[in-house]
Amino acid sequence: MRFLAILPWLLVPAIAWGDGLLIVANPQVPASSISAAELASIYLVQKITWPGGLPVVPVNRDAKSGVREHFSETVLEHSPRELADYWNRLRFQGRLPPLVQTSDLAVLGFVRTVPGAIGYISAGQAAAGVKILARLP
Repeated sequence: MRFLAILPWLLVPAIAWGDGLLIVANPQVPASSISAAELASIYLVQKITWPGGLPVVPVNRDAKSGVREHFSETVLEHSPRELADYWNRLRFQGRLPPLVQTSDLAVLGFVRTVPGAIGYISAGQAAAGVKILARLP
């Protein structure tokens, strides 16, 4: 009986991204779609401006988020732990890692209001006021 009480908590991360991910951007971002390679270069802090010079402002979900784990392993092909090590090395070079927000709603609010911002949310989340650049499985 204890097992059944714990089981729903084990399913939460799977449910969070079970429908896939939406890649969302501020409406001012001069793109209508994005490739996985370009997305990876943004989150690895290699691409820092959009065409036309608008700064790219990537935002991550919090490190313990199932959505972030799915994004990191699917798009960046690294675990969140490996990426944390990568971003720590970048800090020593004077470059900052992507900002972090604690929920899909926080990501949406940030992306909606910050020119050049890009983020990812669960595909089941309503994405009003932002531009959807891609849907990932």
